[in-house]
Amino acid sequence: MDLKEKLLSSFMIFEDRINTNAYVHDVRNDAIKTFEKKGFPSKKDEAWKYTSLNKVLKEDYSVFPKQENALEYRDVKKYFIHDIDTYKIVFIDGKYSSHLSQTTHEGMDVCLMSAALSKPKYRLVIENYFNKAANNDSLASLNTAFSSEGAYIYIPKNKLVEKPIQIIHFSTGNESALMLQPRNLVVVGENSHIQIIERHQSLTSNPVLTNSVTEIFASKRAIVDYYKIQNDRLNASLIDNTYIKQKQESIASVHTFSFGGNLTRNNLNFYQEGERIDSTLKGVTIIGDKQHVDHNTLVHHIKPNCESHQDYKGIFADNSTGVFNGKVIVEKEAQKTNAFQANNNILVNDKATINTKPQLEIFADDVKCSHGCTIGQLDESALFYLRSRGIPEKEAKALLMFAFSNNVLSSVKIPELKQRITKIIANKLGVNIGFDL
Repeated sequence: MDLKEKLLSSFMIFEDRINTNAYVHDVRNDAIKTFEKKGFPSKKDEAWKYTSLNKVLKEDYSVFPKQENALEYRDVKKYFIHDIDTYKIVFIDGKYSSHLSQTTHEGMDVCLMSAALSKPKYRLVIENYFNKAANNDSLASLNTAFSSEGAYIYIPKNKLVEKPIQIIHFSTGNESALMLQPRNLVVVGENSHIQIIERHQSLTSNPVLTNSVTEIFASKRAIVDYYKIQNDRLNASLIDNTYIKQKQESIASVHTFSFGGNLTRNNLNFYQEGERIDSTLKGVTIIGDKQHVDHNTLVHHIKPNCESHQDYKGIFADNSTGVFNGKVIVEKEAQKTNAFQANNNILVNDKATINTKPQLEIFADDVKCSHGCTIGQLDESALFYLRSRGIPEKEAKALLMFAFSNNVLSSVKIPELKQRITKIIANKLGVNIGFDL
């Protein structure tokens, strides 16, 4: 049977295994019906015109791991940002690892989604927020139907979370092929501030398909900084669905760094539901070989006096393919909106491809909105300038490409994370960049 049939037949088994309240049970049943009707997206769908899942879906994925697996910290230490003190929420093959996690906390509620979905003490929050931002897209619905493990983070009002939270998903490769569907719910109270770093990491060459959904709710004057590090092995494919709802005067930013993996699709959706909101979406993509990265973004301006800023940089080598499909919607009531969108790309050679489609849908008449994209190669005059001063060609090209992406990197607010990303970029460009940021 194909993967869709396997998932549909596995749903009843999954429902029998878990304990959940009636509300979540109904949500899951509606979601699996949506997935059954829509199936996996194809290139016939406009939003998936340049991204095909056919090769990824041919693998015989295990939907449920056959056994629980353990990892030692020394074996995975390099994947943590251990230069700073952080809270850590770690999953191994979709199961929570208490051994690797560090969630001791004060004044906030951090637990597993499985506990939040089943225990009465979380019922009010779950009914108010769970699946209230995610849309009825087929892949988001599939995740909703099988939602169990993931991070549940609730920050009450007037709380500054002093340490960043790292959410890391490891796949051990003990299954010949594995499909994971983590679900995260983040609720940030009024006047509160949180920083989150998320990573998906496979440890062997066995295929892994991750279909992730994260819902984030930023209350009045809340600040959310979210960072995604996508530097997985070439056997791993990721479909990352992130939905953010913001209330008045809140600030939310998502930085996405896409370097690894086979196929990566980022669906990032912002919904501004109040005035004086600021939304930031930034990303750097550096890929080669036959890698494929697709950024699909939406910023929906619903109320007046709000801002959004999108800035995505892409560097594509070998036979790699990039996609950027960014949409900004400005409703009639959203006067005084300031929306900026840019997608700039460098094709290192003739075989690399980028498909970019910035879009504006404006129904208000008193706005400042701009969008644009560029596709080109390195500036030959700048390259000549560097080489004339004794810098070898390889290093000169790397410096130009690093400078090209640096304005995105410069807005990262965690210095240790910025250093980690700098090292990854230097490694991707094949040089030793001998300076600190």
